[in-house]
Amino acid sequence: MKRIFSVWLGTLLMGLIANRSTCGANALEPIRLWPGTAPGDTGDIGEEKDTTKPDGRLVAGKAVIRISNVSQPTVTIYRPPKEKDTGAAVIVCPGGGFSILAIDLEGTEVCEWLNSIGVTGCLLKYRVPARKGLERHTVGVQDGQRALGLIRHRARELNLDPKRIGIMGFSAGAHVSAAVSCGFEKRTYEPVDEADHVSCRPDFAMLIYPGLLAPKEQPNRLLPHLTVTSNTPPTLLVQTEDDQVRVENSLFYYLALKNAKVSAEMHLYAAGGHGYGLRPTELAVTTWPKRAEEWLRGLDVLGRGR
Repeated sequence: MKRIFSVWLGTLLMGLIANRSTCGANALEPIRLWPGTAPGDTGDIGEEKDTTKPDGRLVAGKAVIRISNVSQPTVTIYRPPKEKDTGAAVIVCPGGGFSILAIDLEGTEVCEWLNSIGVTGCLLKYRVPARKGLERHTVGVQDGQRALGLIRHRARELNLDPKRIGIMGFSAGAHVSAAVSCGFEKRTYEPVDEADHVSCRPDFAMLIYPGLLAPKEQPNRLLPHLTVTSNTPPTLLVQTEDDQVRVENSLFYYLALKNAKVSAEMHLYAAGGHGYGLRPTELAVTTWPKRAEEWLRGLDVLGRGR
């Protein structure tokens, strides 16, 4: 009986993922990031799988779809309606502690929100879990750099403005976004084609409850690979003071941006914890998408400047 229930649940959850991929957004076929095996991968991760549990944590009363064992990373393009399309795009990096990807809460639902404000969402399914022998962020950053360069390389084909392509991440995905924002001058892998000779610098970044930016043992500084310079893109930060992943991650990243004279905006809320995505609740922190839209308008990202 348990086996029958497990098979049924897996089928149901994969159906939910498929439905979310087409609901409310014009999703194109996923684009494989790498023409062959991803850099350094040995193929020993196992088959990609859905790890959602029937008794798992709910967010705003709804389950969170969790996928793991990603060895073939992809980017899926979600287009806004033509009458709203601004030509801007955002690479969306879900979180999950570098173990899984919260693919709906911090992925497809985010792309639907971006579409509602005229932005193309580019959902990055980066490799998880972290690979043995490498820093936890390594393969995610490789996939993030590759995705940004690939989308910019294909901007004309996708009818996008190559000067308005940003990155956005949640938790571990925000770490990937920050690392790409700080480390765009050199690829963290050997170039494989023309897309890797196009700039992978995001034009702007949004870090939502970022994790692992400031080490616990030295919380007043950022990790060494997060070197903020005057060329780091304008950045929006959102976090709560009661976040168990520590609000210092946002505080010290913001301070580094300020010291480098990079345009930055930070919204700190008293309560909300971690992992709320953009699902609305009675908590003030879940109004952050409106603040983000205002910030994007202030940067003129939402104009029709193509």
